[in-house]
Amino acid sequence: MNNLQDTYNRIHNYLRISLTDSCNFRCLYCMPEENMQCLSQKDLMHPQEIFTIAQTFVDYNVNKIRLTGGEPLVRHDFSEIVQCLAQLPVKLTLTTNGVLIHKYVDLFKNVGIKSINISIDSLNESTFKSITKRNALSQVWKNIHLLVKENFHVKLNVVAMRGINEHEITDFVNLTYSLPLQVRFIEFMPFSGNRWEKNRVLTTTEMLHNIEKHFSIVKLQDSIHNTAKKYQVLGSKGTFAFITTMSQPFCSGCNRMRITADGKMKNCLFGKEEFDILGELRAGRNIKPVIENCVYKKHKKMGRQFQNFKNLNPNHLENRSMIKIGG
Repeated sequence: MNNLQDTYNRIHNYLRISLTDSCNFRCLYCMPEENMQCLSQKDLMHPQEIFTIAQTFVDYNVNKIRLTGGEPLVRHDFSEIVQCLAQLPVKLTLTTNGVLIHKYVDLFKNVGIKSINISIDSLNESTFKSITKRNALSQVWKNIHLLVKENFHVKLNVVAMRGINEHEITDFVNLTYSLPLQVRFIEFMPFSGNRWEKNRVLTTTEMLHNIEKHFSIVKLQDSIHNTAKKYQVLGSKGTFAFITTMSQPFCSGCNRMRITADGKMKNCLFGKEEFDILGELRAGRNIKPVIENCVYKKHKKMGRQFQNFKNLNPNHLENRSMIKIGG
């Protein structure tokens, strides 16, 4: 089977699958503040459907699958899904808020998951609670240490927001001295209902300038498909990085595809177009033409919705909320 290659010669071998649009946190940048209706059970992809879809992508030489949400661990059949996907010849990993990790460490070890991303935007209890609407920092932090103890490769995803957690950037970098973590600072991105404002975007240049005041750092090598620009504090066990989506987009090396929890394929995080894979599968039709068409129609940059975030009007974007996409 051929690779999935778009009209800009980008080969796509990385699939992100959202298992649910439900979450046990209510992070301000991810979930709209108004009452949100989660998908019913019948509208979610079932475990066998997830496996069939994933297996089809593997036919196109996809070699990495990341499970996302919402919060993927809140699905009651999460273990079943993971055990099915672990049969495929891919690197299987996930992104989670970390609060339920302790219940699944043995499962991860048994199926060969070695790398886990944890979303954590503050090390301060009150700030953490104001962002997530949950008093759960202690449990998340315990689970981060548990994963490190069990020799998992742990990345911490930190959405950097001016006026909210910008004063904690150096605190997060300081973690890498004694712990083998990769702390990744993510520039605040606009999605439906997350009240994005351009003056709240803390750019990589600003963060790096601040970090260099406190630490001696070196730049590490990045590969063409890395979304994160990696650095290290001299003498530290871990690393830190920046996901520069807003200030320095990395679309030219993009190899990512996304499946939403209701089985729609998106070829770009910011793209408004969606392609109904689950509908075709349930109708008994071949999903490969849908996959190929989706990749073929991928735009050159940012879903062709904007070019420069400084001139962006978020009210003009057509997209889902972050929790409905899966990140």
